[in-house]
Amino acid sequence: MSTTADPRRLVPRTDRVLADPRLQDASARLGPDLVKAAVVAAQQRARSGELAPDAVADAAVAALPRAAASTRPVINATGVVLHTNLGRAPLSPAAVEALVAAAGYTDVEFDLADGSRARRGRGTLAALADAVPAAEAVHVVNNGAAALVLATTALAAGREVVVSRGELVEIGDGFRLPDLIASTGARLREVGTTNRTHLADYADAVGPGTGCILKVHPSNFRVDGFTSSVDVGALAGLGVPVVADLGSGLLVPEPLLPDEPDADTALRVGADLVTGSGDKLLGGPQAGLLLGRTAVVERLRRHPLARALRVDKLTLAALEATLRGPRTPTWAGLHADPDDLRRRCDALAAALDGLGAEVVPSAGAVGGGGAPGLELPGWAVALPTAYAAALRTGAAVVTRVERGRCLVDLRCVDPADDARVAGAVRAVRLPGADGA
Repeated sequence: MSTTADPRRLVPRTDRVLADPRLQDASARLGPDLVKAAVVAAQQRARSGELAPDAVADAAVAALPRAAASTRPVINATGVVLHTNLGRAPLSPAAVEALVAAAGYTDVEFDLADGSRARRGRGTLAALADAVPAAEAVHVVNNGAAALVLATTALAAGREVVVSRGELVEIGDGFRLPDLIASTGARLREVGTTNRTHLADYADAVGPGTGCILKVHPSNFRVDGFTSSVDVGALAGLGVPVVADLGSGLLVPEPLLPDEPDADTALRVGADLVTGSGDKLLGGPQAGLLLGRTAVVERLRRHPLARALRVDKLTLAALEATLRGPRTPTWAGLHADPDDLRRRCDALAAALDGLGAEVVPSAGAVGGGGAPGLELPGWAVALPTAYAAALRTGAAVVTRVERGRCLVDLRCVDPADDARVAGAVRAVRLPGADGA
């Protein structure tokens, strides 16, 4: 009979492995169930001979995720400021700080002075009202589509919504405006044609069954050439509520975006209600903004649907800090100085000597449906196309592939991360490439 011990008996017990300080720390961060599952999997690998018994703890630590949530931070080197697939607007440091502070118990709906119930998110609502002087009243819901749903439901359920055919848009992931309006119980009344709609088209459609006129700013596209549309000011004279869905969340005029409508101007020329998004040009968290006449906003706020669309305390905190705090990363990306981008790209290319890096002109984009067609002048570092996948799957640096090249655009990259980007590129090993 062999006296050699069964190797499986050498695998350490679960409680001994879990006593490892690294795994105890991970349990506090990630939860004990996740850590225990990683230990059990490592033990099974050791029993099958894949691992040495004394490597179980190391293998369990290596298998654990970086955080409890699966969402992974990325570096946006695409040149698209509001990249929908990357979460649109990155929060400012002030908004992040406010969000973390609001993660515990807060006075979101409580008056500390007298112990009574208070208006939910009153500080955020005051900040939004201060930001748009023409707004008599404001309200916040959980996203831009929710703002439009609430407006259409409260003003036009069972009635007609008059809208130009050229504004029946479809945006990301198959979201279509006509489907949204139909879901509220309102009837869609299309007027005009795809490229030309006149004031008389609206006037002929308005009648006793009209709930509101909806003016939609196109997202992600523009129509050029033989076109005609009606501005909000002209529609305000037709005697029914006018809802202007701006989408982009621009609150006041922005010289960089002269063709992008803003909430303050729309209200001043006669819109009864303006809707928009908080996570686009405003540069804040995902939220739906409603601004307008007191009677209209109060009608929406008191509608039963408003409760289902209520925004949470974390969003309220981040939104208020965005409105009252310093300029956002979105603003910085939009206003990035081309000369500064060129200097940063030159430095990055120099750090990548020998990898075929080349500094080339690169037109950035607003993204998120804002200012379609507008190009933001800048520069990027061009690399062989294969770097795009390697950077994306390795260091989570997301670039842009254009004309057979991988473009590393630093417009939306914090300058403090330039060295990190350089290190990520140098770490890539491509078959047949220099340094492979």
